[in-house]
Amino acid sequence: DGGVFAFGDAAFSGSMGALALTRPVVGMAATPDGRGYWLVASDGGVFAFGDAAFSGSMGALALTRPVVGMAATPDGRGYWLVASDGGVFAFGDAAFSGSMGALALTRPVVGMAATPDGRGYWLVASDGGVFAFGDAAFSGSMGAQSLNAPVVAIAPDPSGGYQLAASDGGVFSFGAPFWGSLGGGAIKGQVVAMASPAGRHGYYLVDGEGDVFAFGDTGVGVGAGP
Repeated sequence: DGGVFAFGDAAFSGSMGALALTRPVVGMAATPDGRGYWLVASDGGVFAFGDAAFSGSMGALALTRPVVGMAATPDGRGYWLVASDGGVFAFGDAAFSGSMGALALTRPVVGMAATPDGRGYWLVASDGGVFAFGDAAFSGSMGAQSLNAPVVAIAPDPSGGYQLAASDGGVFSFGAPFWGSLGGGAIKGQVVAMASPAGRHGYYLVDGEGDVFAFGDTGVGVGAGP
């Protein structure tokens, strides 16, 4: 519903929680200094808070498939949206480097991540297939493997690689360190998102109950801040 909850030194800059939305919010991205963020809804509507600049959206246009996620450029002056068919939409100084929108996919795209320099990005599908564009290096995927649960997110690593997260908390690392996972462990709900703090080696997993699990040098335990 667009409600935002802030922890640690993350500043609360506003939310859409008290307003009626046409479609549900499906993703968010933070500005580099952590003083603002964007929310994106499944119809491509973008909502900017704090020092996050609004550079445009797909909210007023007809989409072939719903938007499922977004990623911001390292300088915070632009962002990309990605739809479940792999279509990519670039705004601000975010460079369009290609998409899967014109190709038939075995499984829908569920997320995206930008490279550290913002000159490329990866898309990930629910079967773990990874698609690289721009200067994003392809380091492997789970596309040809049997999974216990679908992949739900991708996060970049400062090393230039990436990690994938499945809904059961399993994590798969490619060209990046593996810091642990929740695979095989007991969690209240399914993992729905993954995030990595800029410039640090590690990642957070978030489940549908709002629990946060930190791995690597992000912190330890549930609800740990960056």
